[in-house]
Amino acid sequence: MSMTGDEPGQGLPIIGKEAPDFEATTTQGVLRLSDFRGKKWVVLFSHPADFTPVCTTEFMAFSAVADELAKLNVQLLGLSIDSVHSHLAWVRNIKEKMGVTIPFPIVADLDMNVARKYGMLHAGQSSTSTIRTVFFIDDKGIMRAMIYYPMSSGRYIPEIIRLVKSLQLADKYGVSTPANWQPGDKVVVPAPKTQAEMEKRLSEGYECKDWYLCFKQLK
Repeated sequence: MSMTGDEPGQGLPIIGKEAPDFEATTTQGVLRLSDFRGKKWVVLFSHPADFTPVCTTEFMAFSAVADELAKLNVQLLGLSIDSVHSHLAWVRNIKEKMGVTIPFPIVADLDMNVARKYGMLHAGQSSTSTIRTVFFIDDKGIMRAMIYYPMSSGRYIPEIIRLVKSLQLADKYGVSTPANWQPGDKVVVPAPKTQAEMEKRLSEGYECKDWYLCFKQLK
């Protein structure tokens, strides 16, 4: 069934393609996603609503890793279908009641423009609130990964950091990361594409389980 522009869930981005650009008001002023192109990676995440319990725990958790992500050249951006005034009041409340400063911008998306572009609205959950999404956009403006969560489940923040490191490692060394990979673990060497490469692979000094599955330790 085709979707119209008014239906929640319309506009799912595609991994490997350019992330949809947008201009929006945030708690730190007006910004464009394309402002970060050529400069920083972006982790854009949505939450259902301000002044809600699970979202508050997530914002505190994201704030705790903001410096670590910054060292990875990542800009955090939060978003919900709330006004900038609501965002500002919530940021102040978190500071006053929880002692946590929110250091990253929060996008105000009252017209649902960004939510529709990114498929953040799912009718099975709500037609007026965004579900919990995370989008990983590289410094070339390309969508690299997406994670979707239901409203009832808070995110596991270490996985977000792990995925950023995996993506950046793959770009730098031309390798892949296996299941349950953690920084410092062995990585997977790309599978050979020809018979000659297959025969050569077994003598290249990798830790091979078979011709198609070889590991190496990055120094």
